[in-house]
Amino acid sequence: MPAESTLPSVGVVLLHMGDRPTELAEALRTLKAQQGVELDVVLVGNGWEPTGLPDWVRTVHLPENVGIPEGRNVGAREVRGELLYFYDDDASLPTPDVLSRLARVILGDPAVAVAQPRGEDPTGKTAPRRWVPRFNVEDGGKAGPATWFWEAVFMIRRAAFEQVGGWPGHFFYGHEGIDLAWRLVDAGWTIQYVPSVAVNHPATSPARHQVFYRMNARNRVWVARRNLPAPLVPVYLASWTGVTLARVHDKAALGTWFKGFGEGLRSDPGPRRPMSWRTVARLARAGRPPVI
Repeated sequence: MPAESTLPSVGVVLLHMGDRPTELAEALRTLKAQQGVELDVVLVGNGWEPTGLPDWVRTVHLPENVGIPEGRNVGAREVRGELLYFYDDDASLPTPDVLSRLARVILGDPAVAVAQPRGEDPTGKTAPRRWVPRFNVEDGGKAGPATWFWEAVFMIRRAAFEQVGGWPGHFFYGHEGIDLAWRLVDAGWTIQYVPSVAVNHPATSPARHQVFYRMNARNRVWVARRNLPAPLVPVYLASWTGVTLARVHDKAALGTWFKGFGEGLRSDPGPRRPMSWRTVARLARAGRPPVI
């Protein structure tokens, strides 16, 4: 009888729509090269029937595109591992120890739920600010506890992920990461930013997606309505409306954004579980009060 592995078990979840075959091949090549972990890999064909994949990749076929968070929920239910690694299909792992180093960060401290590496564009483009869970992104941002994380490439303890209910599947695209992060912090977990570990990812604008401005606004409202104490909801929404007006100058884009904002106010955001005021204080002490 073979001996039981003592390596950290990591379940890797990828979504793919059949539109990035070259990028996916590189993502899988560098994933296969990872050392010091026991991998189980599940690729979810999100509106695409998986084909032509290596035999070590298990697959799930979703006939329709259910969006990023729900597709990841499907993959998380299917994959095995005490740790989950959510991995964009256009990302890649530049060294063979990326996953083992992230696993050590989580397993070395029972309070840690998430370890997020530093994102680097492989062509040398400047990393977008949204990749760094810090206000000060100089030199890649300071290592240590964070209040949110970049959803594209990160590792999470399965027990923490399941405890807080996983991704908000109905969000489809946008702000699902901050929703999950707030629920983790409210449950007492810690998020760690680990810039000493790098992952490659192309630096692209999220506005390239047709649904961006609508989802950005609708889901921002949903995040607030689901997670914040009632007095903070209007403060948070006013803050982000001001940020949007300062950043976006295209009238058509702003019109779409405000329609999405109205949709967020009128529609059902899902279960409301407002964070405690203790969590509000914890987020504020960490440098990101939940009103900005």
